[in-house]
Amino acid sequence: MNAAPPRIVLASTSRYRAELLHRLLPDFEQHAPGTDETALPGEAPEARAARLAVAKATAAAGHFNDVLVIGSDQVAELDGEILDKPGSVANACAQLAASSGRTVHFHTALCLFDTRMGHHQLHVDRTRVHFRALGSAEIERYVARERPLDCAGSFKCEGLGISLFERIDSEDPSALVGLPLITLAKLLRAAGVAVP
Repeated sequence: MNAAPPRIVLASTSRYRAELLHRLLPDFEQHAPGTDETALPGEAPEARAARLAVAKATAAAGHFNDVLVIGSDQVAELDGEILDKPGSVANACAQLAASSGRTVHFHTALCLFDTRMGHHQLHVDRTRVHFRALGSAEIERYVARERPLDCAGSFKCEGLGISLFERIDSEDPSALVGLPLITLAKLLRAAGVAVP
């Protein structure tokens, strides 16, 4: 007799990550990890994403038994500087103006914590977004229409934001939205979850 598959917990309240995870799984729980996301002094963008993905999964795992917990974090980087979520129209316009004609690197970390075994697996996806040259009127129109104020890099690639780019270099297009589904599906299968 086969053991029942473990419950899945997404250590995030992000609607973007939940929408992505629904592509793979019909049923899962969400739990706010309550993780302090403050950057550490001198911390590299990729290291920050990895640290926070593990911290989120670990924090949520402390509230459950016999589950798989998914933690994820994304950090956008332009010339070594982190682009945080803009939070305001002015900041979003400034970020997009700075990114115009340049390449922004996205580090999307994924952590799968198996509370049955007490260990985790970590993966970091690297995506390069090449922006075309953007005029100020284009930037203002885009931000007014899509309001990407809670998005690292100030755009939504799954929406109108795709019009801002020359190209995207990535092994997993879902990573740019916030959760690398190709790797996640592989990790879930290895943990005994049927995907598909």
